[in-house]
Amino acid sequence: MKILLTGVSGQVGWELQRTLMTMGDVISVGRNQLDLAQPDTISATIRDIKPDLIVNPAAYTAVDKAESEPDLAMLINGVAPGIIAEEAKRLGSAIIHYSTDYVFDGNNSLPYQEDELKNPQNVYGKTKLAGEEAITSVGVNHIIFRTSWVYGLRGKNFLLTMQKLAKEREEIKVVDDQIGAPTWSRMIAEITAQVITQGQNNLTDFFANKGGIYNLSPSGKTSWYGFAKAIFNDDFPNNERQLKRLIPITTPEYPTPASRPAFSLLDNQKLSDTFGLKMPEWDQVLKLVID
Repeated sequence: MKILLTGVSGQVGWELQRTLMTMGDVISVGRNQLDLAQPDTISATIRDIKPDLIVNPAAYTAVDKAESEPDLAMLINGVAPGIIAEEAKRLGSAIIHYSTDYVFDGNNSLPYQEDELKNPQNVYGKTKLAGEEAITSVGVNHIIFRTSWVYGLRGKNFLLTMQKLAKEREEIKVVDDQIGAPTWSRMIAEITAQVITQGQNNLTDFFANKGGIYNLSPSGKTSWYGFAKAIFNDDFPNNERQLKRLIPITTPEYPTPASRPAFSLLDNQKLSDTFGLKMPEWDQVLKLVID
């Protein structure tokens, strides 16, 4: 199997290089080889490589910056996935793509299922939803994984930001009224690999029967403050001074250019029922990351 992997310098793309390497011939490309902001390079690269499967974690992920760069965000997150899908369909290939909890408005009180009403509240969420719709409208064999609050040991993310601030500040204020589930980038890559393994003997039939949109996030829930507290607990065990530095605040006390959903938990039952994969608790995953 020939796999084209995009966005290899990103959090998820970097992890996917490791998890996919035993599954076939993996051609990993970064922005220099395949720039989602340059539509011509997308078609040319895919036609040259002729992959059986395209795994596309590449995206515009600067949520706040997207508010001032909506056209660029839409080009990368909304338009480019449609072009990838069209090329994949022309080749008879399949595509795995990644989306976000931010396609929802955050007004639920129960975890969002895949088919619930989408109503993104910021540019990033709107562009990611456009990407989902572009892929599904093409009619290509596809799986779209929606995930949430992605973090890891490289790139820019909440975990690394908290660890950095712990060295710089005496006081750290963190929002406590936005609820979700932090998702390790490696977990996303490993679940992706497990799903591909189940269908690698016949990708066409596998995607035809099991393709669609799936939520992919850990079990359990927390706030950004709860996430930070868990990071400090694991990084600085039994250190009361570190925990006292954390101060919970409300969303209005920390205004940002982009609105965030107050509640963005994702229901993973469809993923479990279809592929037999049970999601671990978010805090147990965090312990693995920090260890």
